[in-house]
Amino acid sequence: MAQPQITAKKQQELQQQYTNYKNSLQQLAQRIGEIEQDTEEHKLVLETLGPLTPDRKCFRMINGVLVERTVKDITPALQTNSEGLKKVLEELVKQYKRQQEEMEKWKKKNNIQVVQQ
Repeated sequence: MAQPQITAKKQQELQQQYTNYKNSLQQLAQRIGEIEQDTEEHKLVLETLGPLTPDRKCFRMINGVLVERTVKDITPALQTNSEGLKKVLEELVKQYKRQQEEMEKWKKKNNIQVVQQ
């Protein structure tokens, strides 16, 4: 009689751990999507500003404040931000893969089989 309670408790713990893994992966995937979108926006803006004259007036949103600058002032900052976003994106992808591998090892160790609905 005590044995089914232990397995039920163990099953609940395994379910909780599985849910934690899935939520963590989902959050990482969502963050990766956001960073990819930001990277694409930076790329588009840089492509748009490329053929313009360096002294042309342009506007940039910084922390909710619209700031007037010139193309030559904005371009280096955008390139730096774009490179930083790419590095963050690479790190998040690596983190996602590590988390996914860890989950797979955990599933094999605990003999977990996921039933799709």
